[in-house]
Amino acid sequence: MSKVVAVKQQQMNGGARKAVFAPVDSRARVDAVVRRIGDAIELGLLADGEQLPGETELAGQLGVSTVTLREALMALRQQGLVTTRRGRGGGSFVSLPEVPGEERLKVRLRGWSTEELRDLGDHWAALSGTAARLAADRTEPDDLVQLRRTAEELSRAADAAARSRVYGRFHVELAAASQSARLTREQVALQTEVGALLCLVLGDDEYREEVSRRLRFVISAVQDGAHELARDQAERCVQESTSRLIALRLTL
Repeated sequence: MSKVVAVKQQQMNGGARKAVFAPVDSRARVDAVVRRIGDAIELGLLADGEQLPGETELAGQLGVSTVTLREALMALRQQGLVTTRRGRGGGSFVSLPEVPGEERLKVRLRGWSTEELRDLGDHWAALSGTAARLAADRTEPDDLVQLRRTAEELSRAADAAARSRVYGRFHVELAAASQSARLTREQVALQTEVGALLCLVLGDDEYREEVSRRLRFVISAVQDGAHELARDQAERCVQESTSRLIALRLTL
């Protein structure tokens, strides 16, 4: 991946990336760094092949020691999410994981009860609805450029894995548009929990188009400053996705 592409990726993700590299919780810092960076990689907030900042710089951004950071990077390498190259031009680079096959995802979905899926959907709807309402109050039109790009990217995404990654990223970017770092981090954590499962419902082209249309409705409402409409549209989008997951779970 070229440096030009990497820089463009960084500019596009804006506030979402700031949340990725914000200081981590002081408790269990190695695990917190692993989770933060790993979640960002799985969501596509950090691009495949992208070089991470140098150890000293990254440790400073995350508010941890270089020893803690090195332990975290070692764990990420063991998970296959980061590769390290030595010598000139070396460093730590993002390695995008493969999405589990459909059967493995169905096995994972069977591990959720319908009540748990409904509860997850309620939490997701609350996060995205609140983010949309706040974004309608706090953003300027130029702040919505990345959300529009992501919605358009979803309409072009060919496979279910790419669609689920882009869909999850939209909700993270919506949270970032609300200018709440805490809300953004919560959305990142939630998307890594539900994101892969969405591959099971986003393979349908007709539903993909419906989701893209709903995301555009959310953006329009945010741009118009229509707080309640923005929240309603975001919540309805989430509720539909959750309903499809529950319906599929009932067939397994």
